Amino acid sequence: MSFLLDTNICSAHFRRPAGLTHRFIQYTGGLFIPTIVLGELFTWAFCRDDPTQLLEFLNNDLLVDVAVLSFDTPCAERYGRERGKLLRQGITVPEPDLMIAAIALVHDLTLVTHNTADFQSIPGLGLVDWLIP
Repeated sequence: MSFLLDTNICSAHFRRPAGLTHRFIQYTGGLFIPTIVLGELFTWAFCRDDPTQLLEFLNNDLLVDVAVLSFDTPCAERYGRERGKLLRQGITVPEPDLMIAAIALVHDLTLVTHNTADFQSIPGLGLVDWLIP
């Protein structure tokens, strides 16, 4: 099984909780992050007065453990399809979350997030929360 990691999972990994570290080891080779999440993580680093520690974590730790998936044309099409369906039903999902979900759907990945409520309305999206004990 392979997983797409949301921003909150990657930022929690920085703090190294034992259970989450175990999951990263358990699923080595099957962990992915979208470029959207990578951008959010770089933003997190550059919002600090000294981003050095976070940049080292991103470049020397996280990006060694995961593969990065781009928001490409098939993902954009899936995003549009899913957003159109949801809007017709009167359901709104934050655009970055829907972009992340589209990447997971296109690549048939389960999304790992602590914010499962933000993604529950997206049909066909597998969700799991690795931060719940």
